[in-house]
Amino acid sequence: MSKSRDTINILLQLVLAGIAVLIAQYILPGVHVESFLTAIVVAALIALLNITIKPLLILLTIPITILTLGLFLLALNAILILIAAAIVPGFSVDGFWWALLFGLILGLINSLLGVSLGE
Repeated sequence: MSKSRDTINILLQLVLAGIAVLIAQYILPGVHVESFLTAIVVAALIALLNITIKPLLILLTIPITILTLGLFLLALNAILILIAAAIVPGFSVDGFWWALLFGLILGLINSLLGVSLGE
């Protein structure tokens, strides 16, 4: 029973993260998502990138992260969002600054919704 509860919890968090992607897309004119299914795929891919690639990037960029007092981590988030935009058809971001704003707004919406994917 615990496995089914965990699965339902993960699926619910994924749906909430997809809703957060759609809300962020409506706020920002430089971000385009075709459908709700695309938003769920984007949320899942960003979570997967945060779990796999982000720790390696953080390790490789420790000096610049320290030099910028951690602000470079925002740039890493934007880079991961641009990678997701390159992979997922139906999801596009108009540039680095839109990706940076998308990451900030997505993080804010996720924290308001209580989504903890990728942690």
